[in-house]
Amino acid sequence: MRSRLVLYVALVVLALLPLLQATPEFWITQLNYIGLASMVVLGLVLLTGVGGLTSFGQAAFVGIGAYTTAWMTTALGTSPWLALVVGLILTFVVAYVLGAITLRLSGHFLPLGTLAWCLALYYLFGNLEFLGQYDGISGIAPIHFFGLSLEHGRHLYYLIWVILLLSMWATHNLLDSRPGRAIRALRSGGGMAESFGVHMLAYKVVIFVYAALLACVSGWLYAHMQRAVSPSPFGLKYGIEYLFMAVVGGAGSIWGAIAGSGLILILKDQIQNVLPQVLHTTANFELIVFGVLMIWVLQYARNGVWPIVVSWWQALAGARGRRSPPPPEAPLLPQRPRPEKGSLVLEVEGIRKVFGGLVAVNDISFTLRAGEIMGLIGPNGAGKSTTFNLITGVLPLTGGTVNFLGRRLDQLRSREIARLGVGRTFQHVQLLPTMTVLENVALGAHLRSNIGVLSAALHLERRGEAELLHEAARQLQRVGLGDYLYEQAGNLALGQQRILEIARALAADPVLLLLDEPAAGLRYKEKQELAQVLDQLRAEGMSILLVEHDMDFVMSLTDHLVVMDFGTKLAEGLPAEVQSNPAVLEAYLGGIDEDMEFDDEPGGTAAAGATA
Repeated sequence: MRSRLVLYVALVVLALLPLLQATPEFWITQLNYIGLASMVVLGLVLLTGVGGLTSFGQAAFVGIGAYTTAWMTTALGTSPWLALVVGLILTFVVAYVLGAITLRLSGHFLPLGTLAWCLALYYLFGNLEFLGQYDGISGIAPIHFFGLSLEHGRHLYYLIWVILLLSMWATHNLLDSRPGRAIRALRSGGGMAESFGVHMLAYKVVIFVYAALLACVSGWLYAHMQRAVSPSPFGLKYGIEYLFMAVVGGAGSIWGAIAGSGLILILKDQIQNVLPQVLHTTANFELIVFGVLMIWVLQYARNGVWPIVVSWWQALAGARGRRSPPPPEAPLLPQRPRPEKGSLVLEVEGIRKVFGGLVAVNDISFTLRAGEIMGLIGPNGAGKSTTFNLITGVLPLTGGTVNFLGRRLDQLRSREIARLGVGRTFQHVQLLPTMTVLENVALGAHLRSNIGVLSAALHLERRGEAELLHEAARQLQRVGLGDYLYEQAGNLALGQQRILEIARALAADPVLLLLDEPAAGLRYKEKQELAQVLDQLRAEGMSILLVEHDMDFVMSLTDHLVVMDFGTKLAEGLPAEVQSNPAVLEAYLGGIDEDMEFDDEPGGTAAAGATA
């Protein structure tokens, strides 16, 4: 409540400043520049801070917006508002093309790619004769809004800050939605998200274009505020400065866009004013001092200054954590039809995977039917997880075929396989640790809704979002994590994180569920509860393929077993048959006496449980 009050007070102060005659004109001009920079930085918060995609080229998109309105209003005499529409369309096309090409790069190649096209557009602005070359374009008409001229900075101030605040509102809405969860998965969970049907490259292009459009609007406003444009503000220097503002403010914080822009612009101005008086010299030491201060900020505020301000405010206000209620009731999401019990669901025929000279999976074949739990077991390094990755499209096959409900999977991408009804967990837990438990599970239901970016940004998707969150909460209750809905996933114990992965997979409403070591890290009682959940899923007609090292868990739960060793199928059959197979005992125990065998009872053969 106190945070909202502070926000409202800040908004009132912002609104009243230009109306007060005592407010210096310099303050208004400075706030206008901060607002313009914040729009560009807000796009970088989404692109770099949240999405993990470093771009040095945002100043070029500012230039597209500025030059479009400058040329159209001076050469063609068109309205600035029409020029804005044309600028946005042009920016969309250029950003989409550049993004589709550049965003396929990874590592250091991506920022180098953004440097390249930023320089290219900068020199393009300076060499086109109809754009005035390096002299630019002057005499740009002011914006008129319902007959009111926004010629003066005090009038344009309101348009700048209203557009900025609306952009922040839209960005907040976008991140708190189905597309937003996919965007937040870009930085560290791309492979996992693809396995739940998220098109990672498409979302990279989305946020790239989104950031470019914000920069275009900033350029449009800049041109009509300055009444002239030239190439110099749209070069690499300013592209780096915008990125620096995002990092200093807090690259993952929406309000950090204003904090970073304000801090950098005010510091630059004050250093230029104060330093000559302190040093008694006109020599240009400003950049040196500014650089030292920025290094200091990055050293002691690596996440930016805004998270520090938030933590201070919470300590001052005595903010206490409170338990939030679960999402409100909502209609259930549509469910897939289940195949008839006993019908063929998965058919794996001679699949093979070779890494260089290493044969990781060697001609493995098996079938799985509806309403059946199959165990895929074997010693460490047997190739079980690689087999999972081949079935789900994470790795391409070297040979063989995989058929799911009569359709070949080995020719499809992992997100396309997920769309058909295949869900999975991972050998090494893959969660988004800074997102809540509820949001992680809702990401699993990504394909069960069609909420788009525009409807999310405009806050028009609340019904669909409520259905997704209700489904996520329902699955968490099902697996026993209903008390942790709003806990950050990274704060859970390892065993709870594995259960969370199962809930996320169930949220996808799969026909076939692949579980990679789901009981690892669980206590005995937790394993029993997990077994009850899996048994219930089997009764509902779901097919489950299970990799697990706990033999007591596997033997008491599965209908059918496949044993692998060094990438080769060693044995197959009913649990009772497999546990007495000499070849299996040899692989697990390295040769045993004839009277030693697996024990079906909990806490049975210690050697078998430990070694497996």
